[in-house]
Amino acid sequence: MLISKTPYRVSFAGGGTDLPHWASKYGGAVISTTIDKFCYITCKKLPSFYDYKYHFGYSATEHVEHIHQIKHPGIRGVFQTVPEQKTGMSILHDGDLPARSGLGSSSSFIVGLLNVVYALRGRRLSNLELAREAIYIEQKINKEGGGSQDQVAASFGGLNKIVFHKDGTFDVHKIQLKKEKIACLNDQLILFYTGVQRHSSLVEKSKLIDWEKRHDKYLGLLELVTELEKTMLSPTFQPEDLGKFLDHGWHLKKELSDQVSHPKLDEVYETAKMAGAIGGKLLGAGGGGFFLFCVKPGMRNELKKSLSGLKAVDFQFCNEGSSIFNLNN
Repeated sequence: MLISKTPYRVSFAGGGTDLPHWASKYGGAVISTTIDKFCYITCKKLPSFYDYKYHFGYSATEHVEHIHQIKHPGIRGVFQTVPEQKTGMSILHDGDLPARSGLGSSSSFIVGLLNVVYALRGRRLSNLELAREAIYIEQKINKEGGGSQDQVAASFGGLNKIVFHKDGTFDVHKIQLKKEKIACLNDQLILFYTGVQRHSSLVEKSKLIDWEKRHDKYLGLLELVTELEKTMLSPTFQPEDLGKFLDHGWHLKKELSDQVSHPKLDEVYETAKMAGAIGGKLLGAGGGGFFLFCVKPGMRNELKKSLSGLKAVDFQFCNEGSSIFNLNN
């Protein structure tokens, strides 16, 4: 029995420029980090005496004999790309945080499933192979409307600047910060769950409508990545600097589509600002999920009180990408 452990991610800048319609013409870049919240997928061979070949347990349960019968699009996409074998398989999913909430959970699921299914069949994929195959499944097989940053973040792990080239390739550049800077960021960053789950692909597709008219907004998001990287690598960098970038990026992001936010979410943002948040953003495509806020030193508890109607989630940066554990050892 094997289990894959794949991190979720928090994106700081550049989200939207990793979407194929933009990146294929102009190139894109994001800055993000993986966090200590994970997607777990347990996988084992299924004995031949069952009257089905595949057992899947996630928010639903599936027992099927053939790949084309699989209802879950992510699972079906993975098994359409992985060479089929005679041995059946049982797969169970669990996650630390809700799905469809802006933390890249769908891509973490795909990356983790690819990793564990290949491992059970005796092959270990590199981080690069995992990311490439996950992107292929989501964008080419399932034809989802999302970008490419989540698959890369989940595969590689860590705090990175990820650069997307026009030809579909990408580079991962580690951002090296001193431990005390990371500790300060952990102290001043916090997540709040809005309770709204949404399909990010629907929000992303809304950004495609007349997207070229918002060319300057995308350029602004891309320029933020360059400036944020420069700021983070400066010896004088403080978490408050990140908060200002988050605030600027959030206002740019809202101009990409009227589905990124709505009045109740805007009210949450303004309440947070009055309670000590320097800046923040809805993670992922927008429309719901998790807010990320950067709070002034010493104001963390005040922010939690002001947003007491939302679930606060503390987190830490983590450097690991998708990994495999053998439960039989």
